[in-house]
Amino acid sequence: MNPQLFLAFLVVAVALACTPGVDWAYSIAAGLRQRSFAPAVAGLCGGYALHTVLLVLGLAALLTGMPGVLGWLTAAGALYLLWLGFSTLRSWRGASFNGPSFGAGTDGPPAAAPASQFRIFVQGMGISGINPKGLLFFVALVPQFVSPDAALPVPVQSGLLGLTFVLLVGVIYSCVALLARKLLHARPGAARHVTLASGVIMLVLGAVLLAEQIMPAVAAALARA
Repeated sequence: MNPQLFLAFLVVAVALACTPGVDWAYSIAAGLRQRSFAPAVAGLCGGYALHTVLLVLGLAALLTGMPGVLGWLTAAGALYLLWLGFSTLRSWRGASFNGPSFGAGTDGPPAAAPASQFRIFVQGMGISGINPKGLLFFVALVPQFVSPDAALPVPVQSGLLGLTFVLLVGVIYSCVALLARKLLHARPGAARHVTLASGVIMLVLGAVLLAEQIMPAVAAALARA
């Protein structure tokens, strides 16, 4: 691969991974769990790994050329974020390092239970995997750092760049979750506030994504009326 292009990709990828968003909110909430935030971070990485596979197979570019399908994916991702945000807000009053798992009620199972860890993993994968903006990120950004003149084939370069981004977000989100745990440990009031903020962020982002899909349809309907 072209070393200069690869270094440039690292700079851009780190900058994007360090930008707060719904991934950060989920990582911070995971850092407030009793034991491990690894399932949540692994889930987020799994979603981006899925995007990498789609990119290598050429399906990502195909989906971006199908606005109808992409619109339905966006709506599904928005509804998913709204559901997660609502579930988080329901449990924010009982949030602490000894409290319920992310998205569960105060009577939910402990975060250490295997089923709970699997659910947390699936939720994280859904957040990054269903989000069409993640798909567009891979389609719009990764090809700019692929060199047709390099020794490696283009699909291999795309896969390596995608996996590099997966590794970067895994490290950064783990640091975010660990820092949240260190700073907010033994501060149940702060844990509740962070959980509340995480739920609000998910609700707002979900509402914005959904509005982006609904408003054009409403405007078109009014124009035809």
